[in-house]
Formats: sequence, C-alpha cells, structure tokens
Amino acid sequence: MSGEIFNPNPTVFRSSTKSHSPRRLLAAKKSLWINEYEPSQLVQVLDEEEEEAIDQDEIFDLIKNIYDPEHPNTLEELHVVSAPQIDIAENRVKVEFTPTVPHCGMSTLIGLSIRVRLIRSLPTRFKLDIVVKPGSHQSEHAVNKQLNDKERVAAALENPALVKTVEDCLTGRA
Repeated sequence: MSGEIFNPNPTVFRSSTKSHSPRRLLAAKKSLWINEYEPSQLVQVLDEEEEEAIDQDEIFDLIKNIYDPEHPNTLEELHVVSAPQIDIAENRVKVEFTPTVPHCGMSTLIGLSIRVRLIRSLPTRFKLDIVVKPGSHQSEHAVNKQLNDKERVAAALENPALVKTVEDCLTGRA
C-alpha cells in the first residue's frame, strides 16, 4: 500500500449523544476476531442479535438503479420495477417486474440482474422469488420458471458473456 492519502480532508460528523442500551454496548464491543470472547459470551452475543427487518422501500432502493440491457435507462425510469411490486413476508422477498413490451426478449436478463443484486445485498436467510407481472409478457410462465430455478440460474451465471452483461446492467456500463 502506498503512502498516498486518498482523502486528506474528510468530513467529520458529530457522534450521537444518545445513551446506549446494554445490548448495544455489548454489540459495540464485538470484534472481528471471534477469539476475543469466551464461548459463553459469544453465545450470549449471538442470542441477543436481532434479525434486522427489511421493507419494500429498501428492496426497491437496491434494484431501482439497475440498468435496462437495451437502453441507457434504469428499471425505475422505465417503470419496470416499483416499490408496490415488492412483497416481503418473513424471510421471503417477492419482486414482480413489468417488461416494457409483452414480447421483451430481455425479460430473463432483467430478472437475473434483479436476482443477482438481491443475492449480493441481502442476508442469506431470504428466499427470493423474481417474477414477471401476470399478463405482462407472452412467455410469462417460461420466464418465471427460468428465474426461480436454482440450477438454471447457476448455469446462467457460469456463462462469462452473460455474467458480463449482468454486471453491465448492475453498474450502468454499456
């Protein structure tokens, strides 16, 4: 690592003045090194951790900036995704998207991009269902079957050209 300083004048924000609850203090003492806790302490810390709730707006924020594979626009700009099209129940997230045309040949790629973004962003406890809005695509059943079959998704993500296209959709590179 070079001695170059990338941000020589960072913005510094004031710390919160709220008092911490005992649980938060214990969580704040956690370290990246598990060995700093005795086994009994580790069990106590893990028991006290709560699963963070995720709402549809957070999911929407994750997927709205995915770019359409054919256009220099995001899925939000094209009204392919919206917050009301997202359902969350316990550890299941269902995202319904609307292709721009009923014969859209990129629907599977759009759905795969949504799945990859969510797989990378959400805890593994979430089961993902990515589906085309009912009645919005002529091959709705086939697209939904491809997008929700683990083996088909895994096979698609072994294709370097397809992975590059998905990465381009996620990053906005064309």
